Amino acid sequence: MSKAVDAIPAGMHSVTPHLVCDGAGAAIDFYVKAFGATDQGRMPGPDGRLMHAQIRIGDSYVMLVDENRQFGMLGPKALNGSPVTIHLYVDDVDRSFERAVGAGAKSVMAPADMFWGDRYGVLEDPFGHRWSVATHQREVSPDEMQQAIKAFDPKCGT
Repeated sequence: MSKAVDAIPAGMHSVTPHLVCDGAGAAIDFYVKAFGATDQGRMPGPDGRLMHAQIRIGDSYVMLVDENRQFGMLGPKALNGSPVTIHLYVDDVDRSFERAVGAGAKSVMAPADMFWGDRYGVLEDPFGHRWSVATHQREVSPDEMQQAIKAFDPKCGT
């Protein structure tokens, strides 16, 4: 009789990003340097490209794989960008942002205090993936947020 297993493996969350990269091994090295990720393992295929890899940033995992055109797996550079941004909460957004830029990320939007209560910035990593980085600073009620949105852009929601 086989032992029952959990539907979601221990330590994993319900949603886990799975990034396709042109150079997934180099991307892992970058994420270790830029975001303090820990390399959880790499599984190369016969040709040396990564068929599966996993890192951990804070309490969350990110899976990675090398591009493989044969199977339609293309990274953001091959697709001329991505509509997806990965959101990363950190203790000190300014320090984390500068660390990532120092490791080779491009600043898309420098950290600033936002109306929803976060200090927030946006980076693009050398592999074309966008990361929003934030530190939550204060609680904002739905009414306060609605007023802030109208002050930010009076046409918003019309």
